[in-house]
Amino acid sequence: MSGSIPFPDGGYRFVRGASPYSAGVVAEPGFEIERVRFAAPVPMAEGFRRVEARLAAVGRPKTALCACELRSPKPFTMDGFVGFNKGYVDVLKSWGLFKVDGLNPVARSNVCPELDPPSEPSFFAFSYTVPGAARAFVVAGSGEVPEEKGAYPGRIVRRGDVSPDGLREKARWVMAEMERRMSLLGVGWREVTAAQLYTVHPVPTEALGPAFGHGLTWHFARPPIVELDFEMDCRATPREFDLL
Repeated sequence: MSGSIPFPDGGYRFVRGASPYSAGVVAEPGFEIERVRFAAPVPMAEGFRRVEARLAAVGRPKTALCACELRSPKPFTMDGFVGFNKGYVDVLKSWGLFKVDGLNPVARSNVCPELDPPSEPSFFAFSYTVPGAARAFVVAGSGEVPEEKGAYPGRIVRRGDVSPDGLREKARWVMAEMERRMSLLGVGWREVTAAQLYTVHPVPTEALGPAFGHGLTWHFARPPIVELDFEMDCRATPREFDLL
């Protein structure tokens, strides 16, 4: 796991990503990861309150939070995305999650349901570490563009092309990014227990081979920034719960 960074206060390691989130997390030895999904999306402030309450209930510190799955009303412009991220990151900083070189260790996906979207940015699910021995990790969501400064929008894969060939190439790029992140975490497709796909376009199944290993959940949703068309994330979480 030479590509991952230890976060001792959380019991996990992470791969450096964009500033608002890491590219993925893997539980350290002696820990595993639990995932909780809300029955319906919960607005951000209330969502953070419920996350904090859950962590307290299972005897874990706030620094055990390792991944967030969010839902937004519609795709942001880049300026709007930066503005949203500031408020989100401010909460994580107040929880003590930026202790390693000022980096954000928490993985994230944030997508926009096409049908019945929330009226404001909301929590859909979250993950945290607990003592345990099961292999566990979460790979953050990625759309079809490199997450590096200056890449958006000029380096969007097949920008504006949602033809079958364009979607196939987008899917292959995102699959390769999932594999790159897993490699840095020291894990692979054989260990994945769930994979999620976010697009409103026809799914190019032939480009997604290994993602079908344990079933692929297709969310009829868009990535969080305008002009992106295809996003995925994946995980291995031995225990998952629904929380009202």
